Amino acid sequence: MRPLVVIDVAGLTPGLLAHMPGLGSAVKAQAMLRPVLPTVTCSVQASLLTGLPPSGHGIVGNGWYFRDLGEVLLWRQHHGLIEGPRVWDDARRVKPGLTVANVCWWYAMGAPVDWTVTPRPIYYADGRKSPDCYTDPPELRVELTRRFGRFPLFSYWGPKAGIESSQWIVAAASYLLESKRPDLTLVYIPHLDYDLQRYGPSGPQAVAAARNLDVALQPLLDQAESSDAAVVVLSEYGITDVRHPVDINRALRGAGLLRVYRQAGMEYLDPWTSRAFAVADHQLAHVYVRDPADLPGVRSVLSGVPGIEQVLEGPGLAAHGLDHPRSGELVAVAEPHAWFTYYYWLDDDRAPDFARTVDIHRKPGYDPAELFMDPADPWVKARAAFALARKRLGFRSAFSVVPLDPRVVRGSHGRLPDSPADAPVLLCSEDLDQDVYAATEVKPLLLRLLGVTP
Repeated sequence: MRPLVVIDVAGLTPGLLAHMPGLGSAVKAQAMLRPVLPTVTCSVQASLLTGLPPSGHGIVGNGWYFRDLGEVLLWRQHHGLIEGPRVWDDARRVKPGLTVANVCWWYAMGAPVDWTVTPRPIYYADGRKSPDCYTDPPELRVELTRRFGRFPLFSYWGPKAGIESSQWIVAAASYLLESKRPDLTLVYIPHLDYDLQRYGPSGPQAVAAARNLDVALQPLLDQAESSDAAVVVLSEYGITDVRHPVDINRALRGAGLLRVYRQAGMEYLDPWTSRAFAVADHQLAHVYVRDPADLPGVRSVLSGVPGIEQVLEGPGLAAHGLDHPRSGELVAVAEPHAWFTYYYWLDDDRAPDFARTVDIHRKPGYDPAELFMDPADPWVKARAAFALARKRLGFRSAFSVVPLDPRVVRGSHGRLPDSPADAPVLLCSEDLDQDVYAATEVKPLLLRLLGVTP
């Protein structure tokens, strides 16, 4: 069996590909990829693996409101959250011995594959968090750490996010491809996400990021060629310029629909008693409405919020493949140059302490401001260095460096692309038989490249 390497390069578009000659020369064919709504990492990756829309696989965003728990949870990692057969399930029915390596694709933990590598910090009892990764088998973590150092978690997300994490992922994937020789290798490369969200895709930073990533990818492309592997390179979304943050939860609070509770002078979202609240996820927000009788009123409030293009409900959700029990009763889609904040407090002095930190698991929505140190604070770097020194001495200290002004963010995604220039791409080292592939059509393509008839 000829091995297959599938490389997910977040944010890759035709315009950025023009600045990546190494990647361009490694592939033979190019097509446009038509994503699912929302065009975010977890939803699109699940569709690529299952061939299903979110209504079929259940991943309605990077997170959602878990009604059975009464909590908003983003960036969960258990593979069991994905519903439906994955590409390797179908392949193994024909080729039972097929082996799979997953290097940083989402929902990796607990997946029935042969080798797993995924970011996973060490959470100490005193509140400290140290960079690390989770692997299966467990000894693979030791193997990779000895060769490449600890997984650079703080360059994977946060104000210091940069090329080092993608370089580590490339090295780990190349090593697995050479030493373990999996039949199918999935690799997630995040680098383009960072500066395109910080500065937008129109500036010189986007071009520089593409060029740097092109160099960083070369070892993996070279190893794939040495292993005689077919290669598919794709992206989940294209990032577009934005200039209008939309405080959807503040609008719901102003209408008396969202409630908070207060502790130690800080306000926390109260999903148990709120009549309506939103889980903001880039340019899409799931709006959970407790009482169906409130739906007309909530819709009316949302329709009056500048920056919201449309509100989906019932048949509209079904038309976009979002009619799943995990979805909100309503789904708001932002206008092209707008995106949704998760903010629900009305006074920054009442913001919870986690709002100023990188804390992807406690925030009830996605926060791209975590890519920045607060530009309004002249002492922010000194305070961060002091907090780091305290941590190294064993003291508990919060890195309160994230701005609460969302206008620093210049790029976003989540809505369906308005033009092919903003759409994700699908590249292949082999011939393609379509000019456009829906995300749900990628699974049959991968099966064909694995020598399995869909």
